[in-house]
Amino acid sequence: MEHVLTSSETLASALVTGINTAMARLIDIWDSIGIMEESRIERMQTVKKYIEDLLNDMITEEDALRHRIKTNIITSQKQLDDLCLEMQLEPYKLEENLTVLQMEKNLRWRLETLQQEKNDRLKELSNMRQQDEELCTELCATPFYIPTGSLPSCEQLQALKEHIQTLAEEKKSRVKVFSALRQDIKCMMEEMGHDPETSLEKDSVCNDADIFLLTKENIKALQLLLTQLEVKRESLLSTRDKLKDRAMSLWNRLDCPEKDGIGFPVDPQGSISNDISRWQREVQRLEELQKSMLEDVIVKVRQELLLLWDVCKFGPRQKEAFEPHFSDDSYTEELLLLHESELVKVKDCYERNRPLLEALEKWEKNWVLFQDFEKKASDPSRFSNRGGALLRESKERTKVQKMLPKLEEELRSGIDAWEKKQGTAFLVHGQRVMEYIAAQKEEYRLQKDKEKLERMTKKTESTPLKTPTKRTLGMNPGGSVPSKIRKTPSQPQLRTTSSSSSYSSSSASSTYLALPSKPPLSAAKTTTGTKHQYFNSRILIGELESMAFGALPTMAVMETFHCKLYPFFPD
Repeated sequence: MEHVLTSSETLASALVTGINTAMARLIDIWDSIGIMEESRIERMQTVKKYIEDLLNDMITEEDALRHRIKTNIITSQKQLDDLCLEMQLEPYKLEENLTVLQMEKNLRWRLETLQQEKNDRLKELSNMRQQDEELCTELCATPFYIPTGSLPSCEQLQALKEHIQTLAEEKKSRVKVFSALRQDIKCMMEEMGHDPETSLEKDSVCNDADIFLLTKENIKALQLLLTQLEVKRESLLSTRDKLKDRAMSLWNRLDCPEKDGIGFPVDPQGSISNDISRWQREVQRLEELQKSMLEDVIVKVRQELLLLWDVCKFGPRQKEAFEPHFSDDSYTEELLLLHESELVKVKDCYERNRPLLEALEKWEKNWVLFQDFEKKASDPSRFSNRGGALLRESKERTKVQKMLPKLEEELRSGIDAWEKKQGTAFLVHGQRVMEYIAAQKEEYRLQKDKEKLERMTKKTESTPLKTPTKRTLGMNPGGSVPSKIRKTPSQPQLRTTSSSSSYSSSSASSTYLALPSKPPLSAAKTTTGTKHQYFNSRILIGELESMAFGALPTMAVMETFHCKLYPFFPD
């Protein structure tokens, strides 16, 4: 197989040929000149030495290059290993079967790439560290820890970036909280008319937004300051309201025109402190005026006390402690102060007990309604009402009867809780509430028994003894037959005539129930259901007629018959 020469081998062969050609020309020149053999040998040795020195120099240079490349490979490999370790990367591995020059080139390129990445990381770290330090200084937070002098990894740089984003969001949130707190504090100070006193109060209303570090401690300090101002504001409002109530009470006592909103200026733009000052001056003026009108003022205070005692349902024992002062005729400032102190005491008592008093008042209203319904239930004329009034009354009475036990149970539980908390009994007109309710019921029962006894006495005195006689259904006591009424079987008529307001055996002679003696001819054309309805109505009316000649029916029986007869007599 024929060997194919490479370019370098061809060039080397051409170099040898060139040297041989040059030597042949030199020999020809020497021959033509006539240089002797010895001189020719000397000259040829000079050419040989020159060529050998030149080639040796070239070989030396190329060998030095090879050595330098190998040295560079070793150095680059070491630097690359150190850089990979510093950057927390895997060691770089060269490909196999590479020449020295290729190895040196690959290592140099990889080293330059990693060096550039290292510089980029350091630059990014420097920028982010500056941002982190600024945010941490403002928020008094701990900076993100990366060892000084070390090269951060990609994960560390990402974590630092996220840390900075978190701090930036926290700063934004705190700035919002700081701004809101400072605005609230400023508005509250203006509303109260309060001038900043402490350094914190002055800084909180300062227009410089960067005067505060956005720390949690500063936020807590501002929140505490706002809470203190709110407490002070509530205290000022309470003071103003008390002064206003005091002034209005004095206006009413002294019959001043200001009680109708005349003559007292109102400044809606003024601060609470200014309002307090104005009300203080007005109260002071009214108290001076009150001193000159002690008797009239004390009388009006006593009227207020009487009204409040009644509202609070005080009993004699609760009033007797103040009774000597209440009946004292020496109208002095000391007596007025005692009356005003008692008035404040009773007002406080009413405010403390208002829920229970209102619940008791509700029970009393329903109790009155219950008694009214019971009174109406004993009135026979209520059955002559038309338009469903009796049914509505029955529903309302049932509602009241259900409501009373519920209200009593609510009162019982509320009073038990109150007494457990206060450690004393809750009294109404000198009695415990449940005793008071029981007394009301007992009083009503006795009243009913008394009325019943009076009715029975009157009935016994006005009713002669009479032997009862049997009466024919549908006939009046006089034996006359009531006139027939032309009605359809589905529309029977119940007519009642009474000459006395009370139902008794003596008044039965003037009461009758008239029914058609037989159905009219047109009833033959009615349906079977209508016939049943007609006969059922006659049976019910017959029962009611029988009762009309006996004893007075109870309220429940009368309501039962009313509900049964309502479908037949809707009018």
